[in-house]
Amino acid sequence: MTRIARLFERLRQADHRALVAYLTAGDPTPGHTPALVAALEAGGADLVELGVPFSDPIADGPVIQRASERALQAGTTLPRVLASVRQIREHSQIPLIVFGYLNPILRYGFARFAADAAAAGVDGALLTDLSVEEAGPYVNQMRERGLDTIFLAAPTSTGHRLELVARYSTGFVYLVSRTGITGEQDRVSDAVEPLVRRMRAATRLPLAVGFGVSRPEHLTELEPLVEGVVVGSAIVRVIEQHGAAADLENKLREFTAHLKAGFRGVHGPVGLAR
Repeated sequence: MTRIARLFERLRQADHRALVAYLTAGDPTPGHTPALVAALEAGGADLVELGVPFSDPIADGPVIQRASERALQAGTTLPRVLASVRQIREHSQIPLIVFGYLNPILRYGFARFAADAAAAGVDGALLTDLSVEEAGPYVNQMRERGLDTIFLAAPTSTGHRLELVARYSTGFVYLVSRTGITGEQDRVSDAVEPLVRRMRAATRLPLAVGFGVSRPEHLTELEPLVEGVVVGSAIVRVIEQHGAAADLENKLREFTAHLKAGFRGVHGPVGLAR
């Protein structure tokens, strides 16, 4: 059982939900990343997605695009992200996901990436632009190294696509709350509940909702429906606003705790009728 599977099983038994926190690795510098992950964990994050900066982040909104630019300018590469994971593992066992785009992983090589990621202490990966229909070679390499593969399901996904996502996903399924790019929104999309119903019919894996989730009240609203909630742009904005401050880690820890307070505690089975 992977760290991710153990996390969701522990939370299920406690009737709690996972706060999945995203940050762009290397923003504002590669040296900051381990301490920022520690701040997220101290604030209550249960799982961290480490974004690999990329020059053409087509799924990301302006906040994360700017973070990728800062990280690239600071010299962040995929090997440096994996080096940060090794540093994190000296002090923490929090589940870690490499979150990124296909091109850097393809250039690195699927087999090499899976081997090096596993050796560093990565638990899984999510490649936003990898078509699940063409994911077989990547998934096979990841499976050989015991790494989870997380895929995206969107409100526009066909029934066949949801079946493939269920087949190739391990750890959890990432539900995109709305079409378009990442970014903070005022309210949770009306498309979430129908998507949860459709995905529940295809898998019993934990479900986590992201894209547009940015406030404690969003966590409160989603808590009865899914096992996890993903927050990205709102966290990256804190880093952008306070990146030069001496108390950056404290600011991030406090904001994460503020978000986590949105989970009020629920009772009974999670989700809609299974």
